[in-house]
Amino acid sequence: MTDSPTRPLPEDVFSGTARGRAGRLGVVVVHDIVTAIVTGELPEKSMLPIEADLSMHFGVSRTVVREAMRSIEEKGLVTVVRGSGTTVRHRDSWNLLDPVVLQVMLENDASLGVLDDLAIVRSALEGAMAAAVAGRRTLSEVDQLDHAFQRMAETIDDIDGFSDADMAFHTAVMSFSHIPLAEGITKTLYSRARESARFTRNATKAAFDATLEEHKNILDSIREGDAAAAEAAMRHHIMESWERRRPPTSRKP
Repeated sequence: MTDSPTRPLPEDVFSGTARGRAGRLGVVVVHDIVTAIVTGELPEKSMLPIEADLSMHFGVSRTVVREAMRSIEEKGLVTVVRGSGTTVRHRDSWNLLDPVVLQVMLENDASLGVLDDLAIVRSALEGAMAAAVAGRRTLSEVDQLDHAFQRMAETIDDIDGFSDADMAFHTAVMSFSHIPLAEGITKTLYSRARESARFTRNATKAAFDATLEEHKNILDSIREGDAAAAEAAMRHHIMESWERRRPPTSRKP
């Protein structure tokens, strides 16, 4: 037995939107339950409803529910004990780099604290990768970075084109760093952040001009083989770029 109460199934906890979405039922069940956990509607140590109740609530088979719970357990959000139930785990156990968990956190990031943290992590990792590239760059790599930079300059009046060229520049720096772990983490963070309208806002000519100048500083430092300058330029760019885009709201305490 456990002292943790089993949670009921109020509509304000689970949206129930899984009904009728053939082929995506499990995806929606996972998203709804992860959202309930991330937002605190299902707090730590609380127990989820039994499989039969979840099946009835979402209008899906028990097999779909079972697979969904297995996926959520793999993300570190719950512990499933056969015969005892499913319990929500402490946030420290969550896999924050899991695409679904990260997506839900960004969707519910009212204070922008997640995006603030994301900028800090990106600046540290991409700064280190820029330094690595500067320390062992080849002529071919510098040429490719220069090509990406020139593409940014050519598309500065095209929001989508500039954004794609910007990402191509960053992706090239990551690849040329030969630090796979940092590259993998950063790509996960960057790709999810770009799906958030609050991350991509303020696409103004002035913002693009500033971004282009910052990329020039990164490129010049890498070209000159100055690792410290390349790291500083990349860190500065990422933090300043986020400051330009950040909506006016309260900061994290």
